[in-house]
Amino acid sequence: MEFWYTVKNVADIPTPALLIYPDRIEENLRRMIAIAGDPEKLRPHVKTHKMAEIITLSLKAGITRFKCSTIAEAEMVAARGGKDVMLAMQPVGPQLERFFRLQREFSGTCFSALADHEGVIGQLSATAVKYNMETGIWLDINNGMNRTGIIPGHAALHLYSRICDLPMVRPSGLHVYDGHIHDGNISDRKTTCEKDFQPVDLLIARLHKSGHPVPSIMAGGTPTFPIHALHGDRELSPGTCVLWDRGYEVNFPDLHFLQAAVLIMRVVSKPGGNLLCLDLGHKAISAEMPHPRIHLPGLPDCRFVSHNEEHLVIETPDADAWHPGDVLYGIPWHICPTVPRYPSALVVRDGKVTEEWAITARDRKITV
Repeated sequence: MEFWYTVKNVADIPTPALLIYPDRIEENLRRMIAIAGDPEKLRPHVKTHKMAEIITLSLKAGITRFKCSTIAEAEMVAARGGKDVMLAMQPVGPQLERFFRLQREFSGTCFSALADHEGVIGQLSATAVKYNMETGIWLDINNGMNRTGIIPGHAALHLYSRICDLPMVRPSGLHVYDGHIHDGNISDRKTTCEKDFQPVDLLIARLHKSGHPVPSIMAGGTPTFPIHALHGDRELSPGTCVLWDRGYEVNFPDLHFLQAAVLIMRVVSKPGGNLLCLDLGHKAISAEMPHPRIHLPGLPDCRFVSHNEEHLVIETPDADAWHPGDVLYGIPWHICPTVPRYPSALVVRDGKVTEEWAITARDRKITV
């Protein structure tokens, strides 16, 4: 039986492998733009896919702004013609110099970075002076994620003032990532999102009262970006919805995106009873969370028995129907850390693998 993910020339594909479906990616981009209302309001996070070809598809759709976690991701975007690139990891150590070398290498791209510490803001200013290269800085705000950022309040106002006052840096605005909001019900998620944003609104009002410009507010990830889209003054930075995954499909049923990344694997052994051993080990799929780590549409009721570096053992009452060499398709539960398990993705068009796309920013360094 054929499904949307079925590959006709599967006999030629070594497993495990990552499959990418460009037509479904393009549809996800269209749905993102429809939610945002304007491609200029979007700044998708490229950490999900790390692929230069998806940057090209995004540019074709009218998206010109991007958010990155690494210097390599930023370089990939700039090399593909991205016009506005934001580094969403406070640059420290050697990353400071790399950030400015990147700007020198790609002078046609506008780069900015986030920061949440006065020392780093001072270093960014000093390095900008050294390179004679004015740079935008987003103040990173912690409104509940408790991972990075500064709590909105007097200290945040002080740091923003430093960005305004120091030489060769300019304020880009506030970066507010609320990845801690996981409410499955959209009404509950909206209530939590708006409540957690109230201190940010107060900070914005204080900044305006102090005469500080706030050019933009970058807010949300995939679960909350439709909520932030209701506010016309916010940039939206979803990431996962470009490829989608099983975890978001189950946990956020109100978000209607298409699965666009699939893992393909084979049965390699039948060790006994109702057991099947698949060639999808830790090295082939993100294993940072408990099972389920993969959804197997062909065996929806299977039980995950063990998971090792190269092997995944499952138990199913249908084991007798499967034999070594048989192919299974699976939807990753968490796609973002699964993609960089592979050096390249196999591109499926009209049911056939036609080419490969390199996971360009899989490595931490490309050239800069």
